[in-house]
Amino acid sequence: MAILKIARMGHPVLARPADSVPDPTAPEIRQLIADMVDTMVDAPGQGLAAPQVHVPLRVVVFLTPDEGDGQRELVTLVNPSWRPLGEEQDLAWEGCLSVPGLRGLVPRYTRIAYEGDLPDGRRLQREVQGWHARVAQHELDHLDGILYPQRMTDLKDLVFESELRHRASLQPQEQED
Repeated sequence: MAILKIARMGHPVLARPADSVPDPTAPEIRQLIADMVDTMVDAPGQGLAAPQVHVPLRVVVFLTPDEGDGQRELVTLVNPSWRPLGEEQDLAWEGCLSVPGLRGLVPRYTRIAYEGDLPDGRRLQREVQGWHARVAQHELDHLDGILYPQRMTDLKDLVFESELRHRASLQPQEQED
């Protein structure tokens, strides 16, 4: 396994749609996923998309939130897609390994369905809500060349992490991608 270099906002690999993976079970995809997990843990982050490690492929890894039982699941998806389940959105603070040192208040759908191929050839389909839905949307946005500041409705809500404490009344939750 390897720790990969993380692309930062402004790098062209983050601004373009990622390419589909022809064979989700290929050994090189399994290796990429293993390296991405190591990189995510080392960073540390809650998720990582292949474009963030300079690989323009539709691959993401992320941890589901702790639902109160101390358990988190590692989700690995190849060629994923998602859709909203309703119109309801909420605002929460997000961070990103590709946008270090900043946080932004980002609107996201509260309920979504996502699906994608697993590296063992099976297909995963889920309907999720809350923080799980937010993390999935954030990571899948990377595959379309979208960083969270592009989703923000007001750039006054883009702040340095060191200044976030001054916005305590607006801190619903935080995410580090």
